[in-house]
Amino acid sequence: MPPITRRGALTLAAASLAAPALAQARFPDRPIRLVIPWPAGASADAQLRSMGEIASRALGQPVVLENKPGAGGTLGPMTVAQQSRPDGYTLTQMHLSVLRRPWMMKTPLWDPVRDFTHIIGLTGWLFGTAVKADSRFGTWQEMIAYARANPGKLTYSTSGTGTTNHLAMETMLEQEKVEITHIPFRGSNEGVTAALAGQVDMVSDSSAWAPFVEAGSMRALSVWTAERAARFPTVPTLKELGYDMEVTSPYGVSGPKGMDEGVVRVLHDAFKAALFDPENERIRGQFDMPLAYRNTEDYRDFVARRVEYEKMMVKRLNLTLDG
Repeated sequence: MPPITRRGALTLAAASLAAPALAQARFPDRPIRLVIPWPAGASADAQLRSMGEIASRALGQPVVLENKPGAGGTLGPMTVAQQSRPDGYTLTQMHLSVLRRPWMMKTPLWDPVRDFTHIIGLTGWLFGTAVKADSRFGTWQEMIAYARANPGKLTYSTSGTGTTNHLAMETMLEQEKVEITHIPFRGSNEGVTAALAGQVDMVSDSSAWAPFVEAGSMRALSVWTAERAARFPTVPTLKELGYDMEVTSPYGVSGPKGMDEGVVRVLHDAFKAALFDPENERIRGQFDMPLAYRNTEDYRDFVARRVEYEKMMVKRLNLTLDG
């Protein structure tokens, strides 16, 4: 093989530098699929659907949303990680249950750091607890007092076992030393429906309950943000109720492992612009969703650090999916 001349070295270097630019220029040339691991109609679905529509304009291709609920919100991401090519055309919402659930199994089915390409951090949820308007409980304290006097008689719904809201509730109940039965559903909307039908006593989940509180058919007992929610100024936060907690469960967008960094930059830039677009800001405001933007490097660092925290919490609370 002949020696590489100075001109040849410069040519190789230029080609290397141009590779990401070429990837950006060629991507995308067909629709992008974004998997939402919850049923349609909830706050994350609305926020991501809006963001996808706006990002489509910059990308020049549609961002098609696919709802794939199941396994506590991890079926969709797991499917993307294990069955999709890392070409940027199949993405998923990345949320904290995906970082937590593997450590609840004897044999983890995926690694949240190594099995994904994390692209961008976006926003979080307004979580809270709500009951039917005709519930015997007017306040959180009344509910806790009843639960203490009647162990195991009350029930609460969440969007799945091992979800962030499930862990938060169990942490509070452990602090209060009370027992309330957990009833998991596939999504927050199903839990709200069950609460309205009297099948569960309360829903502890993201803001699918909020419109019903505004309409007067439900009553909020708590919100889990740092400050009181603008729409519910009389509803106390967890810190006001005596819990040193703030629960917003920030989420982002990720793809399969091994994605080209040039493609990642294209997607990050399009999604960031969409996130800060006034229309998406309006949607987030509608659901009181706090902004939690992180660029690619910061989001990857957040995921790695959060995984270690989730491992610790799973061990501390002895959470398992293995029975």
